[in-house]
Amino acid sequence: MSEMRSIVAVFPCQVHWGDCDPAGIIFYPTYFRWMDAAAWGFLDAVGYGAKRMRTEQRAMPLVSAECRFIAPAVQGDRCEVRSRIARFGGKSFVLAHDIVRVDGETLASGSETRVWGRFADGPGSPLKGETIPESLKALFRAT
Repeated sequence: MSEMRSIVAVFPCQVHWGDCDPAGIIFYPTYFRWMDAAAWGFLDAVGYGAKRMRTEQRAMPLVSAECRFIAPAVQGDRCEVRSRIARFGGKSFVLAHDIVRVDGETLASGSETRVWGRFADGPGSPLKGETIPESLKALFRAT
């Protein structure tokens, strides 16, 4: 996979009651939910939102995800997920995410590996990975 400089997308979020465990600390799956939402928001920001993906019979399935928990978050914390493309491979790409509280403290960092694909005959049919077009990569390059 090739490394590249890319734009950073920001996805605002807040820790709500339902995001917490009984001790009032964020429940770890919340970070994965935020990273997924940030990934879709990032693609939407460069013109490849869910509606376009469906129209073009595209998908970007998640094949790997990880998260490193750095500091606790509690109910009421306002945060943002800062996302960037870390690497492009032939048919896959890696999104790097930093979850940062508005006071600047990093709460977690993670990554997702996704495959650029298309359904052979529409949703529900086999999904096949495709080479990521240079035009898509260009959308993520730093200006």
